[in-house]
Amino acid sequence: MGINPVVKKIEKPVTLHRRGRMLAGILIILPFLIAAFLPASLLPFDPFESVAQPFLLPSINYPFGTDDLGRDVFSAVIAGARTSIFAGLTVALIAMSIGVTTGVIAGFVGGYVDDILMRVTELAQSIPRFFVAILMVALFEGSLTTLILVLGFTSWPGLARITRAEALSLRSREFVTAAFALGGSTYWILTKHILPHAIRPVLATTTLIVTGAILTEAGLSYLGISDPNVASWGRLILNAQSFLHHAWWLSVFPGLAIMLLVLGISLIADSLNRN
Repeated sequence: MGINPVVKKIEKPVTLHRRGRMLAGILIILPFLIAAFLPASLLPFDPFESVAQPFLLPSINYPFGTDDLGRDVFSAVIAGARTSIFAGLTVALIAMSIGVTTGVIAGFVGGYVDDILMRVTELAQSIPRFFVAILMVALFEGSLTTLILVLGFTSWPGLARITRAEALSLRSREFVTAAFALGGSTYWILTKHILPHAIRPVLATTTLIVTGAILTEAGLSYLGISDPNVASWGRLILNAQSFLHHAWWLSVFPGLAIMLLVLGISLIADSLNRN
């Protein structure tokens, strides 16, 4: 029996639309990734040193202008990309390690193990991450490492729930039953059959964790409780507050950087979630 041609006409534009979102997201975040992995020695200037007169307008020599101390804003934005992406990826890695492990064990084993792990997940989910991050960063003098650890160890519950749901759905499928019948070990079945089929929603949720970590880091920097020795987009915006009327570029460029990076990652997450 052939496929309805009307259905084929609908599916093709939808697929292209999803691929377009993915491509747009990759193109948006690619410059930030290049900037994040760019060696510090290749930066135009040291983001913490005065290199010219204060409040120079954007120009060829200083694409994003200079700030009130004569520091190059372009170099600071590039250095801030390294901080934001490092924080986002590290938080996501910690959250994925805990969340996926917890979820796949809870969903695959079931019973009391599932109940206990889900109660722990609910407890972790009830923790107000942003306020805990504010408290811990304030106590440890704005340490970026502290912020990453706090966000990483409090961002995993969503991943655990999604992975558990996928594991519950997959463990009753015919190919998993056949793998058990053939004598496959639990570890082999989890790594070869369960996790590969659950990876798409897990990646979609993980990308949202990355954006949450980036925004939290920028928010704490804007509040002035981040490490002053680490370049941050939020701190750039904080420093620009007093000069909004006569130095618009000080806040516009780091603000655009945050918006574009979060937009690009969100487009990728949306594409993964719709497929």
